[in-house]
Formats: sequence, C-alpha cells, structure tokens
Amino acid sequence: MARSTFTILLGGALTSTDRLTRQLGGSRFVAADGGMRHARLLGVVPDVWVGDFDSTEDTLLSEFASVPRESYPAAKAATDGEMAVEAALSRGADSLIFAGALGGTRSDHAFLHLLQAVGLAERGLSVLMTSGEEEAYPLLAGTLELDLPKGCLFSVLGLTELTGLSIVNARYPLDDFTLPFGSSRTVSNVAEGPLRFSLKSGRAVVLARPYDLTGA
Repeated sequence: MARSTFTILLGGALTSTDRLTRQLGGSRFVAADGGMRHARLLGVVPDVWVGDFDSTEDTLLSEFASVPRESYPAAKAATDGEMAVEAALSRGADSLIFAGALGGTRSDHAFLHLLQAVGLAERGLSVLMTSGEEEAYPLLAGTLELDLPKGCLFSVLGLTELTGLSIVNARYPLDDFTLPFGSSRTVSNVAEGPLRFSLKSGRAVVLARPYDLTGA
C-alpha cells in the first residue's frame, strides 16, 4: 500500500536540490509558522498553515492569504512544528518529511527535531529530516536501507547505547557491534553506495551529507 507523505515546512535552513525535489515528489505540505517561506522556494501551496505566527513576515501572510490557518497563542505547550505534525497526522499522513529541520540559529529546536523523528518512527511512521544538503533518519531495532551516493559522508549518533549494530557497504563497516552511549566511533564514515544498517537494540539517528563527497 502506498504511503501518504506530508512535508512539514519548518523554519530552519533549506536548500533546493535535485535530490530534495525527488524526495518531495507526490507529497502534500503543512507549513509551520515562518517555515511558509520555503513554500516560495519549492513552488508549493500547503494544505494548511499552523502556528502562533510570531515569526511570520507580513509579506508571507499576504502572499499565502488563501491557505487555511490554524492559529494558536504564543504561550502554548507545544512547538509550531509539533502542531504541524498533528495536522498532518489528522489528514492521514503515515510518512513525514521535515524540510528546514536541521541547523539554523536554534540548536534546541534542531535537537528536538531529531528526538521527535525517533519518537515518530517508534510509532511506525517513516521519517526523513532534511535541509537539502544534510539528511537525518531515525535508526531503531531492525534494519534501515539508505540510497546514498558513493563517497558521501555519514555518521550514526547513538541516543542510547546501541547493541548489535551492523553497517554494510561503508568504508568502515561494522558487524554486531556494541556502541557505548556517547562514543564517537561511528562519526564521519563514508558510503560506498547504498547503505544497510541493522540494530538489535537502542535508538540512534543517521546523519548523512549526500552532496559532501570530501570523504571520497
């Protein structure tokens, strides 16, 4: 059965690339507050626009005046991005792409997005976070296959101790490895083509830079 993919437009940096365009093909869109500016870049019109609109330019409000809005007070118990996720899920999403989720000026938000990605994956959703130049994928117990260009840099960041970690088709492969929490052992690896990860237990994030071939 085909997945229903929604892209959440967030406020971080976003670069339009051929790879991003392919990833967004067939997606519907939800904008979170100032993340609506990426709709201009991508040439899309979101289904809905959510947030407290405290970081939205007046020009955006005029340009996308026809997009339905879900407004919330600034003093609230969830981020605009989290409310955008709920808006997507209520519309049937089972696959989420977070565009503008990485980097930017708010390290707390960027780190939270990585944690949210893992939490959503534990609920059975397919999740990709991207800035166009960098991508993040949750890694949980089981297997994960990523189609990455040969020579691109990637890292596995363990959010817990990882047991039974295997990485296939990398310059520095691993087989049934135990990664202690906080270890840098899995930082700055190089893809030799499409990667396959397997994990027995733990939670992690794979960070990849598809256009960074400095490790080639």
